[in-house]
Amino acid sequence: MLKRAVLLVATVVALRAFAAPADILITGGTIITMAGPNIENGSIAIRNGEIIAVGPSTEIDKQFSAKTVIRAGGMAVVPGFVNAHTHVPMTLFRGIADDRGLMDWLQNYIFPAEAKNVDREFVKWGMRLGAAEMIRSGTTTFCDMYYFESDVAREAKAAGLRGILGNTFIDFPAPDNKTWDAMIAYMRAYAKQWKGDPMITPALAPHAPYTVSADHLKQVRALATELGVPILIHVSETKNELEQVAKAHDNMTPGAYLDSLGFLGDDVVAAHGVWLTPGEIKLFAAKKVGVAHCPESNMMLASGVAPVIDMIQAGVELGLGTDGPAGSNNNLDMVEEMASASRLQKVTKGDPKAITARELLRLATIGGATALGLADKIGTIECGKRADLAIIDLQQAKTQPVYSVESAIVYAASGSSVVTTICDGKILLRHGKVLTVDEKQAIAKAKEYRQKVLASLKK
Repeated sequence: MLKRAVLLVATVVALRAFAAPADILITGGTIITMAGPNIENGSIAIRNGEIIAVGPSTEIDKQFSAKTVIRAGGMAVVPGFVNAHTHVPMTLFRGIADDRGLMDWLQNYIFPAEAKNVDREFVKWGMRLGAAEMIRSGTTTFCDMYYFESDVAREAKAAGLRGILGNTFIDFPAPDNKTWDAMIAYMRAYAKQWKGDPMITPALAPHAPYTVSADHLKQVRALATELGVPILIHVSETKNELEQVAKAHDNMTPGAYLDSLGFLGDDVVAAHGVWLTPGEIKLFAAKKVGVAHCPESNMMLASGVAPVIDMIQAGVELGLGTDGPAGSNNNLDMVEEMASASRLQKVTKGDPKAITARELLRLATIGGATALGLADKIGTIECGKRADLAIIDLQQAKTQPVYSVESAIVYAASGSSVVTTICDGKILLRHGKVLTVDEKQAIAKAKEYRQKVLASLKK
């Protein structure tokens, strides 16, 4: 018996000696690769931020010896979620003006509150609070539109997150830049500082067709082409937007109007698309314009229901977004967003089969990655992709029993079911603790800002 034990130990030691090195080995989970069939009892090996092996644990575990082993039995491992449209620093305005229409919310509450409160410190702390929230719910990539975006980039990188980060262009004085020329100058410096960074992609973000003039939209288009960076813009979000654009531009719809300016292309990400016409849907598909569907925002602001099924059938590059965490959603939970997107399409189509849980997972991962131009790097669990992953605990009362892992995630789990978040091979969340953001400090600062914001609105 002793000889057998010694022989077994010697065999294990010998196998480890021949095993390839890895930084992280995730073992025993259900791997939802989004690139093929699920792998039950599967493993993922990660080295230098890259996925180097995916397959059954019985095979992968023998081939690799890792510094960190994450045992994922009873859990699902999915590609990190891609939030295709948001305004993260607005976490500090969460709940400031709910239950209002978009134009009332923007013009009478948000724009005034931003003018009085938003500066670099505000953006820093709002981003830290939002980073902790995103990490806790499995988001590893986010597409942001706000002000002082270079500071957003700095905080995102420090938190270990991946971002497409657009600095806002708008035809009135903004918190960071008071003139159009200042916006252009800021963008040039911002792009020069961050372009080529492996985690941060700088972008131009003209607010919308009704808040940026035709001449300025053309300038944005030209500057994006010159700098080689993407464009983020709100398009066809509300009926009011359609009315404003039609009145100002010969009865054109927003998408058609942008196309008439030569604005659209495969480097453009359009948020919302609620009122896109069938012709615009075909146009966006042909020009490979990415679209970010934000169902909870569209419901909360009563903006309408986006033609998601029509866009999918037409081949539009479609992802999911939470929109901003103030007034138009109030959280950054992509798991919740998937459930809302599914139910909204089912009830409006009158068809429970309108969209599946698997399709929603696709939109929240590789769909968003494709819309943002990142499909070659992230969005699926495959060898050669960057290691952006979320591990979801399915052993909770609310997710048991599990008959379909996709259904358990989309319809039963929530962002709080995420137990581990990894971005670019770096562990951001483990054992319920956010490792890259001082969460307690961010929450304390949020409480301080609440008092400051409330006082500013009384002036």
